[in-house]
Amino acid sequence: MADRMEDGAGTLELPDGGTLGSSSSARPDAGEEHAAAGSVQRWKPGALPWIVLAVVALDQITKALVRASLPLHASVEVIPGFLDFTHVRNTGAAFGMFNTLDFAYKAAVVAGIRALALVAIASYGLTLSKHEVLARFGLALIVGGAAGNLIDGLFLGSVVDFVDAYWRTYHFWAFNVADSAITIGVAVMILDILGVRTHASHPV
Repeated sequence: MADRMEDGAGTLELPDGGTLGSSSSARPDAGEEHAAAGSVQRWKPGALPWIVLAVVALDQITKALVRASLPLHASVEVIPGFLDFTHVRNTGAAFGMFNTLDFAYKAAVVAGIRALALVAIASYGLTLSKHEVLARFGLALIVGGAAGNLIDGLFLGSVVDFVDAYWRTYHFWAFNVADSAITIGVAVMILDILGVRTHASHPV
């Protein structure tokens, strides 16, 4: 009889020379286990453009609502003593920085600086491995925020800010969704630099 069972080895020999192992021999090898873990942990590169688009869309929609519902410099109280929505225009950088400076072709210069910064950020993103999840996520937020403010600068000549956070007489710089995305993205990038990384253990 061609088939035989070896009790000690726990295998069944088949007519063609193959064997069926016991439950312990049927386990996947370590490489397959690592590959499975990596496929779960890996950030899908195709998701990053959607994050950028989501930030840009949310930023532009909220700004359009503010322009449509609040006259320039008008304000609506949201949280008494802490938060208002106030329609202001920023011709400078994020959070109203350099807004009071005035010089020839300021709108074009600021838009050019924003465009160059966006290109530099995107170029840096190309150097990141697809397994550097935290860094890529933070970078997507920064790119989305920078793109949102760049659109304002190109088509409006200034950026719409409307979130007015304050405490008593102290007011933080007015900001928008794009500024928030940039801030969160920078914080995430800092965490990545400090070593809080989420990536696949073994690239596939």
